[in-house]
Amino acid sequence: MGGEGLLPVVLVRLGPVEVTATVLYSLIASGVVIVLALLVRAGLQRYSGWAVAAEFLVEHLEGVMADMCGGDPRPYTPFVATLALYIGTANLLGLVPGLRAPTADFSTTAALAVLVFLAVPFYGIRARGLRGYLRHYLEPTPLLLPLEVVTELSRTVAMAVRLFGNVMSEELVIAVLVLIAGFLVPVPMMLLAVLTGVVQAYIFAILTMVYLSAAVRARQK
Repeated sequence: MGGEGLLPVVLVRLGPVEVTATVLYSLIASGVVIVLALLVRAGLQRYSGWAVAAEFLVEHLEGVMADMCGGDPRPYTPFVATLALYIGTANLLGLVPGLRAPTADFSTTAALAVLVFLAVPFYGIRARGLRGYLRHYLEPTPLLLPLEVVTELSRTVAMAVRLFGNVMSEELVIAVLVLIAGFLVPVPMMLLAVLTGVVQAYIFAILTMVYLSAAVRARQK
């Protein structure tokens, strides 16, 4: 586990652009997800337990999305499944000695939440048309428009803060236990962190599916 603290460490400066440790760890997590996808696509998942787990997760999320949307989930599955796999991989990356979970940086979780914020109207408009999607902001009365906007903004902030807070707290607790008790005693806590990291990714994916299904089905007549 990295010891950067709360602020990201700048690894390289390219003029005004700073490449931080968070960017590096995000690329590592992305690379792992790409490798898993290639293994599943090539039919080689039987050689990797992680690829089998990834395939199972994607199929499960597709089934849940089908129930929520009441239709074909394939337009939304790639986005939701990629989010879940990336977040799960990023969360578990913090348990590797010398590395840190990129989701322990608020900028990462904020970016993920913004993706969801942008995806909701995108899929909603594609499924129901612009007028059909915008109508749900004005029903049952246009007076609710400000409340609808505030709700969407607040849930985006809540998604970012929830994921960041859970991952950061886990890393801090494990780091303190390692300093106090050495590397052997915190092992049960690290096993719990594995479960929690996977659960957090699943919760983020489920919330995303809830918002997407509401967008494509909202007050549909």
